[in-house]
Amino acid sequence: MKKAVFLILIGVVLFLAISVVVLLHGVQQATQPVIELQQGVSTEVARLLHPTPTIIPDPVTIIYEVQSLARLETIHYSVEKVITAETGQGPFGFLFGDRLLLVAHGSVIAGVDLADITDGDISIDEQGMVTLQLPPAEVFIAALDNEQTYVYDRDVGFLRRGDVELESAARLAAEKEILEAALSDGILEQAQVNAEAYLFRLLGSLGFANVRITSASQ
Repeated sequence: MKKAVFLILIGVVLFLAISVVVLLHGVQQATQPVIELQQGVSTEVARLLHPTPTIIPDPVTIIYEVQSLARLETIHYSVEKVITAETGQGPFGFLFGDRLLLVAHGSVIAGVDLADITDGDISIDEQGMVTLQLPPAEVFIAALDNEQTYVYDRDVGFLRRGDVELESAARLAAEKEILEAALSDGILEQAQVNAEAYLFRLLGSLGFANVRITSASQ
């Protein structure tokens, strides 16, 4: 008799325990949407009370960043030219003439002088579009490489000494020819394109997604 009562009590306890667990699980499921709703409302309220700021750099700051680069060298040409320089030629050139062949190596560097940019060359509209007008490209350096430039051949007449100024004149002519060759090959146009691409990336790195680069007429 006592054993039967004991088993009945154990059964009742187990039933009550299972019922409590089921009830608690149901309450948790019922209240979960309410908790999620409260969390969502709290998040939206926090966004309204503490909105994320939109940062747009001041145009003057951008100009400062651009000007700090000063001369932006965007292209480098290496040029070789053969120059003939002569004096005293003619029927008696073999007696009084002086002639040399100069193999000239030089460099031409071009780019954009960003120090020429003014306040009026840059603007930002209400949509955040940055418009920057660059000055025209220019040649910064056109010079011979003295270590690579040499006299390949020289022919001096029997009755005269070599003209000490002839090689200097040939070097000056070579420097001019090297510059003309680079200009004819479009060095300024390519320098402008390279400068625009570089500044486009620079302004993008400053946080501007919409950038428009233009160039002043050369």
